Amino acid sequence: MERNSSKPSSKDKKQKRKQELARKKALDDLLKVAYSKENILAEFPAFLKFQRNGLNLNVEYATGKTLSSSVKEYIMKLCTVNMEVPFGEDWPQEQKNKRREMVSAAARYIILRQNTGSQVDAKGEAEAVENESREKKHEGLWLGEGDPVVAFVQFRFMIEHDVPVLYVYELQLESCVQRKGLGRFLMQFCELIGRKNQMKGVMLTVQKKNTGAVNFYLSKLKYSVSALSPSRWGTVAGADANYEILCKTFDPETKVMLEDGFLE
Repeated sequence: MERNSSKPSSKDKKQKRKQELARKKALDDLLKVAYSKENILAEFPAFLKFQRNGLNLNVEYATGKTLSSSVKEYIMKLCTVNMEVPFGEDWPQEQKNKRREMVSAAARYIILRQNTGSQVDAKGEAEAVENESREKKHEGLWLGEGDPVVAFVQFRFMIEHDVPVLYVYELQLESCVQRKGLGRFLMQFCELIGRKNQMKGVMLTVQKKNTGAVNFYLSKLKYSVSALSPSRWGTVAGADANYEILCKTFDPETKVMLEDGFLE
């Protein structure tokens, strides 16, 4: 009787295992290269200022290990102001989670400060005077020294189902800088950072009760509900989950995996 030729041989299994290990090493090396950069934002000089719609902001870089105590205090305060209501009774535990995530060695930050001392060319002189007047009256959450922080992004480089992605952990803006194009600017910045570092897409988690944020990502930025999101599981537990996982992919193959749902 002939043997079943469709059964993988020992040699085939070893070869497949070797290929799998090589693939995982390549992904690990990709993250190591991204995380080894001293200042990820330095590769994007055009994005280190935001001067539009009445705002004049400087962009700074930080990591979870280099945050000052004043910035840490500010981050938690702004998260509480913006997220306590969407999380509801889950906020006390989520606040602890965010405090732990904030100082992770993997955390990378885009921090925005009001620019209160820059010189602006003649074309922008009138707007600069208006900005200066507004900035002197700043009554936001910042209590530290230096120019006031008004917004931040926390992101990381991660592997999701064997796909390298930039994962946005936090996008938080004070009310005084919302609806001025800053949120869109920061998400586009994250997408550029992801592409530059050979990530295959951007992912994030959003609370369903935060309807403004859900609409912002899905309608304005054209993100999609990921195949990894609980609502896509087809179960009662998934439907009852209070959050969605959203994504924007950079190539057709990744779209099939993270958006369409054909995950191995």
